[in-house]
Amino acid sequence: MTKTFYASAAVLALTAGMAQADGHMAFAPGEGPFNWDSYNAYADAAPDLSGQSVTISGPWLSPEADRFDNLLAYFEAATGADATYTGSDSFEQQIVIDAEAGSAPNIAVFPQPGLAAVMAGNGLLTPLGDDMAGWVTDNFAAGSSWVDLGTYADADGNDQFYGFFFNVNVKSLVWYVPENFEDAGYDVPTTMEELIALSDQIVADGETPWCIGLGSGAATGWPATDWVEDLLLRTQPPEVYDGWVTNEIPFTDERIVGAIETFGQFARNDDYVMGGAGAVATTDFRDSPTGMFSSPPGCYMHRQASFIPAFFPEGTVVGEDADFFYFPSYSEADLGNPVLGGGTLMAVTDPSDATMAFMEFLQTPFAHEIMMAQGGFLTPHAGVNLDAYETDTLRGQGEILLGATTFRFDGSDLMPGAIGAGTFWTGMVDYAGGADAADVAAAIQESWDALN
Repeated sequence: MTKTFYASAAVLALTAGMAQADGHMAFAPGEGPFNWDSYNAYADAAPDLSGQSVTISGPWLSPEADRFDNLLAYFEAATGADATYTGSDSFEQQIVIDAEAGSAPNIAVFPQPGLAAVMAGNGLLTPLGDDMAGWVTDNFAAGSSWVDLGTYADADGNDQFYGFFFNVNVKSLVWYVPENFEDAGYDVPTTMEELIALSDQIVADGETPWCIGLGSGAATGWPATDWVEDLLLRTQPPEVYDGWVTNEIPFTDERIVGAIETFGQFARNDDYVMGGAGAVATTDFRDSPTGMFSSPPGCYMHRQASFIPAFFPEGTVVGEDADFFYFPSYSEADLGNPVLGGGTLMAVTDPSDATMAFMEFLQTPFAHEIMMAQGGFLTPHAGVNLDAYETDTLRGQGEILLGATTFRFDGSDLMPGAIGAGTFWTGMVDYAGGADAADVAAAIQESWDALN
């Protein structure tokens, strides 16, 4: 009875706050598109943690921090524990300082696996255990991918599961204007072969299929690295991708060079790209999709991650004026449906009973659905109700994520900074400008070898 009262009171207070802040309808217990059974089962089984606390630190600031605070209210209601989140724009520096000083929070939210892996190797993280790893394998779409991404060597060199992914993003998207497709009689392609055939058809019709821009100030070149990563996952098994991002397979390997050259089939084809191939390296990535919205269209498609609508013309309504489809895989390659993306992961930096109870709470569909309903959140949890997503756009991206047979993190983010945010970027600019793929790959590899 006590837990039921806690849950009811917290739900009413929380949803009322959501209604005031974001215009959401207030959901009384048992209402709304949420798996209340999973929440109630958790609350019934959870120990009474009154007087205990869980501290969580991460990079989320408002509004993400506010949404996460709403989630914490449900955990507090179910257990009686006090849960506090602190966000910082210097989180990655601060968490190392705090952990080494013995003053780490209970849980750290890492924006990418690299730092978590380093801290695990330094003995600053607590493994989540085989049971949690098994649960992720069984309950996340492409579950083994998420276990692999959260598994790092401990201080003794033994692999342990440390990272539970909570909120991810999708990069394997192609954006288009439905009205343009409808006027021209084009269908959304479902395989890479169909995508290439569509591109050729658009050229045959006297139009330009793609808008591609690599410009990004000091970070110019990064959009091309995403293309190469996506194409490598569609032409080679994921093990090749994994070996490449750790330098076990060099850039000079013919499979990596082949992925770069496949990107060139799009970006170095004057007929394929708005402004011609020579404009690719100099066009700012933020400006590159605007050609889709001109009349007549300057291009018909733009491959970019889920954030790109922020740079669409003002007033563009995603789902009406613009939409997206999955950057498809080759049907002949038989590599399933790989998805490239990123995400944040939870890792335990100071274990306690309440801390581990919170990690168990994150296994419930309900915990994910409450975040889904507030926006800005995608999950690979296969047990969630997709109707909980705030928008049709997020729901569509969530469906792509759940359809993934393999998920891999942005490769350049996993490489040493001098490579992934250095010579890989500049090398792709050189390649887009006409340099030979093998020569570009050799130069990048030479810079990586020089780090050793």
